[in-house]
This record gives sequence, C-alpha cells and structure tokens, in this order.
Amino acid sequence: RVQLVESGGGSVQAGGSLGLSCTASGSAYDRNCMAWFRQAPGKGREAVAYIYEDGSTYYPNLASEKGRFTISQDNAKNTVYLQMNSLKPEDTGMYYCAARHSLYSIYCRGQTDFRAWGQGTQVTVSS
Repeated sequence: RVQLVESGGGSVQAGGSLGLSCTASGSAYDRNCMAWFRQAPGKGREAVAYIYEDGSTYYPNLASEKGRFTISQDNAKNTVYLQMNSLKPEDTGMYYCAARHSLYSIYCRGQTDFRAWGQGTQVTVSS
C-alpha cells in the first residue's frame, strides 16, 4: 500500500515562493506516476502537475501557470517536489500529492485513477 506524506506548505505574500515535498513509501510499481493537485476554498480539486517514473512531466494548466510551477523527483529519496514561484492569491488552497500506476507516461494524467493520496498541505498566498 502506497503512503504519501506532504510537507512544505505555509503562508506567503504574492510574488513569493514555496516548495512542497511529498515522500512516498510502499510499492514503487503503484506509484510510478505522481502528481500534485490543489483544491481552493469552495472549488473542485484540480491537477497542477504530473511526473512519470522516467522524469517526463505534464502541466495541464501551463497557460495559467506560465512556468511558475515545477515538478521534480528524487528517486533515491522517494520524494516528489513542487516548486512554486511568483505565487498569486488564486494559488491559495490545499495541495495534495497523489500516486498511481501508469503503463505509459502519456497515460500519467487525469484524477480518477489515482489510488493513493496524501493528507494535504495548506498554501496561503496573501495580496
């Protein structure tokens, strides 16, 4: 069973930066596709970034994030990171790490097939 523990959230002023970490344990097979999601107050959960075991990444909201967010991983530490720069108040929300198995990197997408979720870490950006 995959377990995920996020850390690194906090409060920051607009324009600032935060780095999130997600440390995983359990079957590597079941977490070869990792992702960060976020949920703003009163809104649904949305995907922020995905990373596959080979290091390939996908940002579904690239137009709005404009390179502000970077997902990366350290396989030796079983940890996935999300570096967030030039933060905006609309980036405020609970950020979740999630994991699933994916046969190919192109399938490392979506939300419903993610079986393992972390407890979330709060990010608050003030104007």
